[in-house]
Amino acid sequence: MTDIAFWTATELGPLIKSRQLSPVELTKHILNRIDKIDSILRTYITPLPELALQQAREAEDDIMHGKYIGPLHGIPIGIKDNYVTKGIRTTVGSKLFANFIPEESATTVKKLLGAGAIMLGKQNMHELAAGSTGTNPFFGTTRNPWNTDYMPGGSSGGGTASLADGLATLATGTDTFGSIRLPAAMCGVYGLKPTYGLVSTYGVIPSAWSLDTAGPMARSVSDLALMLNYMAGFDANDPASLKVAVPNYTENLNKGIRGVKIGIPSYYLERLDSDVEKLFLHAISILRSLGAEIKELVIPELAMATFAGYATVTGEASAFHYDWLQKYPKDYSEDIRTFFLAGTLTGTPQYVRAQQARRKMVKALDQVFQDVDILVGPTIPITTPAFSDSWIEQNLEVVKRCLPFTSPINLTGLPSLAVPMGLDKRGLPVGMQLIGNHLSEKLLLQIGSAWENNEPLTMTLQGT
Repeated sequence: MTDIAFWTATELGPLIKSRQLSPVELTKHILNRIDKIDSILRTYITPLPELALQQAREAEDDIMHGKYIGPLHGIPIGIKDNYVTKGIRTTVGSKLFANFIPEESATTVKKLLGAGAIMLGKQNMHELAAGSTGTNPFFGTTRNPWNTDYMPGGSSGGGTASLADGLATLATGTDTFGSIRLPAAMCGVYGLKPTYGLVSTYGVIPSAWSLDTAGPMARSVSDLALMLNYMAGFDANDPASLKVAVPNYTENLNKGIRGVKIGIPSYYLERLDSDVEKLFLHAISILRSLGAEIKELVIPELAMATFAGYATVTGEASAFHYDWLQKYPKDYSEDIRTFFLAGTLTGTPQYVRAQQARRKMVKALDQVFQDVDILVGPTIPITTPAFSDSWIEQNLEVVKRCLPFTSPINLTGLPSLAVPMGLDKRGLPVGMQLIGNHLSEKLLLQIGSAWENNEPLTMTLQGT
C-alpha cells in the first residue's frame, strides 16, 4: 500500500529515525485525511490539529539534532476519549462529561507522549464505554470504513475505524467486556486486551473497576508489541497495578508457532453465524498447518460468564454513576440509562454469586493452561450488523450476543489478542481471539505475528 497513512509504526519508525521521513509531513498527511473523511466516519470527538503539528515539529527538531528516543518518536496516535488529558476536553462520549477539562493526564497518555508519539486527537467511543455498536447521539455515530452502513463496534470503535481508514497510525482502547476486541474484529485491525493490571488505568474514567483494562490497537501485531513496551509497567497511582518485570514484547515475533499447544473450547464453537463458523474452521486448519498442536476442550465453567459478566458490569457501573443517574437522568441516552439502572437492581447476593463464579472460572482456566499454551475462538459469534433504526434495542442485542464470547477474559483477568480472521460474504472483516494465561502477552504476540504473516487481512481501503 503506497499511502503512508496506512503504513504501520514498525514501517514508519526506521524512516523517521534515519530522517528519510518527516514527522511533520506524516502528521500533516493524516490530519488532511481526517479533515477530508472524518465528517463521514466520525472517528474523532476532539481533533487536535494544532497541538499535533506542534508536537510533530518538536519531534522533528529533536530527531534532527540527534535526540531520537525510540520507535514511537514522531508516530501519530489517537487517544480514546475516556483517557483524561490535561487541559484537553475529555467527554467519555457522554453529555455528562461534555465540558470536562482534566487537570492531569492518564498515566498511559503520559507514557506514550513521553515516548514521542504525536496526539492527533481524542477519539469517538460508545457513550461511557458501555456499548458495542459505536452509536453516539451526542457526538455523532462512528461508521465502519469497510461499509458506512455498518457499525464499527464499540466501545473503542473510533480508534479501530480510524486505523482501518488511515486516520491514525496507532490508537489506545479500553476493554471492560470486549471493547477493544469487538471493534477490532468488526474493523479488521489488531487489538490487545492485556492481563488485568499490566497497563495502568489511572486516569481512565471507570466503567467497572474490577474489569477495566487499557490496551493498544494497531494495524499490525508488531505495532501492538511496540506500544505495549511503553504502556505496560507498575503505577503506584493504580491500586490494581501489577508490580512485575516488563519484557521486550517485540523479541519473539518471528519465532513461529511450531509445537505450540492450542486449545479450542467447545464453548466457542456454539451459537456462531455461518460465516464466522466457516472462517474459524479454516483458521484452525491454518494454525495446524503452521505446526500448532490443536486440542478441543470442554470448559463448563465458561457458561457462567453471561450471568457473572452482567452482574459485575452493571453493578459496578451503576455504583460509579449512582448519584448522577438520580440527578441528571436525561444526560444519559436511553440504552445506557437502561443498562446502568439494571445495575441498581443487582443486589449484594447476586454480586457475591457473580464473584464466586469468577473464582470458579479462574480456577478452571488455571487448570486448562496446565495442558495447553493458549486458547483460540472467534472474537464474537456474529458478523458485523448494519445500523438499525432501532439503535437502542440493537445495542442491547449486540451486547447480549457478544458478551458471552468476550467477558470470560475480563472476568478472569486474562490477556486476549484480537486478530483479523478474514472477510465474510459481504466483504466485511471477521475476527479471532487468542487467549493466554496471565502475563502471557509475549507468547500471544508471537503467535499473532505468525498468523499475521501467513493470513494477512489486506487493507485496501483508500478512502470512504
